[in-house]
Amino acid sequence: MTQIKTLATAATLGSLMALPALSNPIDLVRPDAPELAPFGTLPIGVQTMEFTHPGQIDILNTTEGNAPSYDRKLTVEVWYPAADGTEPGGEYTAFLRDGATEVTLTGRAARDAAPASGASYPLIVISHGYPGNRYLMSHLGENLASKGYVTVSIDHTDSTYSDQAAFGSTLLNRPIDQRFVIDQMAAMDGDLGAIIDGDVVGVIGYSMGGYGALIFGGAGVTQASTEYSWGTPNGLLARHLAGSDTHEALIDDRVKAIIAIGPWGKNAGFWDTEGLSGLRKPTLLMAGGSDDVSVYAAIRSIFEEARGTDRHLLTFDHANHNAAAPMPAPKEAWQPVDTLDFVPFEHYADAVWDTTRMNNIAQHFATAFMGLHLKGDTGMRPYFDLIEDANNGVIALDEEANPTDDHTYWTGFAPRTAAGLRFETQPKGE
Repeated sequence: MTQIKTLATAATLGSLMALPALSNPIDLVRPDAPELAPFGTLPIGVQTMEFTHPGQIDILNTTEGNAPSYDRKLTVEVWYPAADGTEPGGEYTAFLRDGATEVTLTGRAARDAAPASGASYPLIVISHGYPGNRYLMSHLGENLASKGYVTVSIDHTDSTYSDQAAFGSTLLNRPIDQRFVIDQMAAMDGDLGAIIDGDVVGVIGYSMGGYGALIFGGAGVTQASTEYSWGTPNGLLARHLAGSDTHEALIDDRVKAIIAIGPWGKNAGFWDTEGLSGLRKPTLLMAGGSDDVSVYAAIRSIFEEARGTDRHLLTFDHANHNAAAPMPAPKEAWQPVDTLDFVPFEHYADAVWDTTRMNNIAQHFATAFMGLHLKGDTGMRPYFDLIEDANNGVIALDEEANPTDDHTYWTGFAPRTAAGLRFETQPKGE
């Protein structure tokens, strides 16, 4: 592995130049992307599936003293390594942020392609925000699948653009949905099931998806949060209470690592130091330094207080809540719609950072983090051995452009391309 790369390899540039003009692409890799951001060598397939979780609490129809149950339906998008010879390219039909406008996205995955054979791949669950949908982080779904993972992105019922409902449903169901989808994928039959290693799992969550991932990883909620009048009714959130038997039963040994992007919750008192100390999965936090939704200071406190595990914090200086996770805004999002009091573009984009740039950085670090913890690839460790503030990195190269002992610029980033980023690490117990 080299520490310094040119802005892009000839192969990467060639593949980009060969791409036809696309509508709303979710698979762009900039020439100045960090080393691990480009797509892998495996062709990608994609399938849409529906799962039903029977006997779940129906939060929308819960009243004082009464909590009926229902069969909770979840739609998921599954990306996976496809059979050799699969032709790349396909389309997705997705709803815009208004929940009504349909848009076409394009990517590299081939719809319903035959899965690869002869190997098994770790599973990664992807969980959107409130509201969101299963395509919001499709760039990560495709990118990681090309590198040897099966990725599954969930449409969380009551939390999508088209069915956004009581927030209490999201608070209760988010980590439960994540666990249920892992169970479904791990038990899958057929050619696709044959390539899924359901015993080695990662979870990537954005905003409320990050909230769910942290609970799922061991960070139980506070007593106060179970009693909020605007939260989950009838105290039902106590199912995730720190120290409770029900919360402990949710935590899954199959999950080896968590990436939480802009996780919501600490800003509203859902965790305290005791609850966060229960987080037991290696965790990578990503956040905008100016996040005023999940609140950057609150995300920092998650990083500082989750002493039960090794954790990292990647900060995009001056970015807000849309840092790293959302795909580029579809072109239709640039126009106002009658049903929203803001232009949909604002749901996807950041005022300071280019979205594709942030996506590429997220792809780079997700590749390294999941490679280390899900595949045991110790060659990924240097990508985390970084000085805290990339702006202070020293570029020191010899005549052959190899780094000297004085070189401190971030591993995997070409000179000048890590500006505006900070990376911090805290080991378990500290």
